[in-house]
Amino acid sequence: MIGHIVRRLIVVAAVAVLAVSAAHDTAAAWGYQGHKVVGSIADRLLKDTNAGRKVGEILGTDLRTAGPWMDCLKAVRRDDNDNYAYTIDPEHLEYEVPCTKFKTPELRDEMVAFVKRNWFTCTYLPDGVHQRGCHETYHFDDVALQRGRFDRAFAGTNPHDLVAAINAAVAVLQGKPAPPPFAIASKREALFMLAHFLGDLHQPLHVGSVYLDAAGGRIDPDAAHPADPATETAGANFIQDENINLHREWDDIPTDLGEAATRELLADARSQPATPGSLDDWPAAWASDSITVAQQAFAGLTFTPGGAQRWTVTFDDHATYLRAQDAIKRKQLAKAGAHLAELLKAIWP
Repeated sequence: MIGHIVRRLIVVAAVAVLAVSAAHDTAAAWGYQGHKVVGSIADRLLKDTNAGRKVGEILGTDLRTAGPWMDCLKAVRRDDNDNYAYTIDPEHLEYEVPCTKFKTPELRDEMVAFVKRNWFTCTYLPDGVHQRGCHETYHFDDVALQRGRFDRAFAGTNPHDLVAAINAAVAVLQGKPAPPPFAIASKREALFMLAHFLGDLHQPLHVGSVYLDAAGGRIDPDAAHPADPATETAGANFIQDENINLHREWDDIPTDLGEAATRELLADARSQPATPGSLDDWPAAWASDSITVAQQAFAGLTFTPGGAQRWTVTFDDHATYLRAQDAIKRKQLAKAGAHLAELLKAIWP
């Protein structure tokens, strides 16, 4: 995973009735292994199709390799003089593992250019210590579990969230301009975005979030209890489970899966039903599904204030929870690969 520094986001959407405050860890959904698995599934499903040929022509590589690209951008830093540079963290060289495919000066310049174009395109407040660009808000939503579906009117959404980013990338691949606030310069960048964000969309804690009061009781930010920045969980990044936060625990894929499609995942992906309705509505529909999965991810959990990351979690039955978590992860990875392939086939029949 590329980073682990908590960041704070304050967004004011013109159509919203309240301001949404959210903070998120910069950890990558699924870790780079999960993004490679999702891309690998899609690669297999696109083999010998027009969409598969278009992906190769535009990217010059496969979706498995492209999957981690959006997290590699987190190595791009901006200084006080508005200079941008790709900077390897010497204390965490492991962050570079998925990014070595993009290590030439030309490819690093491409990443820097994307970050520079997307740094100030939204209302964004970093955590006061580490600067973060708007492009890092593209990776998530924080819809309350009580909603059970995605809707732009809900707290935890904004015009530069995960669903909006996917729709923007689709528009560019369809030959349309990227809607603001997104600054997407090419179909290649749009494909890099989709290769990553379809993975993010199916990691349930990147879409659904639990909201708590000061005592750890669950509240509904869309009802009589607006979200309080002092008690927010940031998609479980502020919830501690033993030695890691709960969000990161969900990012880790089962170790036996490796970094490519397995026979079982591919079979599950091929069994996914076709998504009904208009292509424009698919990302929101898939987000709605992830919110219902997030409800399962937070079931049987109790939260108490305190600990290294604001909240500590306890489980009704930890062993049962971990077994269910493993099964959910496998199912979501298969769905992500299937939906990535389905989306690209719809763009390039």
